Amino acid sequence: MSPEVGLAVTHRRYVPHAHAHYGGSLVDGAYSLGLFGDVATELCVRTDGDEGLFAGYEQVEFLAPLRAGDVVEATATLVRVGTRSRGVEFEARVVCRAAPERGPSAADVLDPPVLITRAKGTVVVPPVGDK
Repeated sequence: MSPEVGLAVTHRRYVPHAHAHYGGSLVDGAYSLGLFGDVATELCVRTDGDEGLFAGYEQVEFLAPLRAGDVVEATATLVRVGTRSRGVEFEARVVCRAAPERGPSAADVLDPPVLITRAKGTVVVPPVGDK
């Protein structure tokens, strides 16, 4: 297995109403960061055969709100390969959004999706002989 710069992993998830924490059905920004941890884990498994460990974020930007009833897509892209560290860029986008003004279960596909969170981080994986 050789880590390839440019490899991307994407997950999609419906945001349940139980996760709304603020008025207007807003969901806290940490929800996106949790999704980033999940896609980083799969990225490490695919590149290194190990779940890896998240070392930290260099940058996080919250650009737009996430709401209960949204379908959110989180993508991790490998941008740097070190001996044990991996540089990863993340984006979260809302691809579907609830439309409660039309009815309690109405929703729309967003075209284009709305970029809500962007981040850069580092994950670490075990040395090649330690797997």
